[in-house]
Amino acid sequence: MEMPTKEKAIASNRDAWNDSARHHKDSPDWRVLLNAVAHADFSCLDDTLTTVLTELGVHGKDVVQLGCNNGRESLSLFALGARHVVGVDQSAAFLEQARELASRSPHGPEFIEADIHHLPLELQGRFDVALITIGVLNWMPDIGEFLRHVAQTLKPGGALVVYETHPFLEMFDPEAADPYALASSYFRSEPFVQTEPIVYEGKVEQQAAPSYWFVHTLGAIFTGTLAAGLNIRHFKEHPHSNREELYDRYQQREAQLPMCFTLVAVKG
Repeated sequence: MEMPTKEKAIASNRDAWNDSARHHKDSPDWRVLLNAVAHADFSCLDDTLTTVLTELGVHGKDVVQLGCNNGRESLSLFALGARHVVGVDQSAAFLEQARELASRSPHGPEFIEADIHHLPLELQGRFDVALITIGVLNWMPDIGEFLRHVAQTLKPGGALVVYETHPFLEMFDPEAADPYALASSYFRSEPFVQTEPIVYEGKVEQQAAPSYWFVHTLGAIFTGTLAAGLNIRHFKEHPHSNREELYDRYQQREAQLPMCFTLVAVKG
């Protein structure tokens, strides 16, 4: 398959996520979520991310979540005392779900449809904290460029918080005959391509716009963070999974893989 340009990959990923939204809303989890967000103390954030955000301190601060999906994590930031929360995503279909959830919530987040590579001027230099969670970095063709745009949203002294899958995990295929055999190079340069709808569990046997999943080494992430003018204050690798249940098989092993990481970097 011929690799697309950066712009075409980003546009195709947007189309794939817009198609994906209806499949996520079909799940029983959606009805549970609609009821849960009505509580002022609602949070879907796990202990790992909650601890990092609590130690950093988001109480009374302005927070932007870049790649907010259906907004459930953005809404969760109010339970930690965030003053104002803006969620940004390029999928109009998922932002429609985010606004539906927000309409059930006592809190008032703002949701903005934008490609992170072309953020509105009003988002620049505005936030105390920028949050990126699982499943954002790998949709970005150029991690350095992406992180430069992220850094532009922060005030001087503002902090980027990242909670992402560990790139070492991309070397394994949990659905392979031998899921513990190395299936891909850590230094893979071409993206993984999927032509079925993006769902978190199982598969939907339908055609969808191609989605492109780019692998970035830790070195590329660190270099991009520093080049964006952000100073790394915290980095920790974790042995648990924060992605699809298929990856749970790699947890609690004698020879344990790093499965995810947290990173905090402050704008100079």
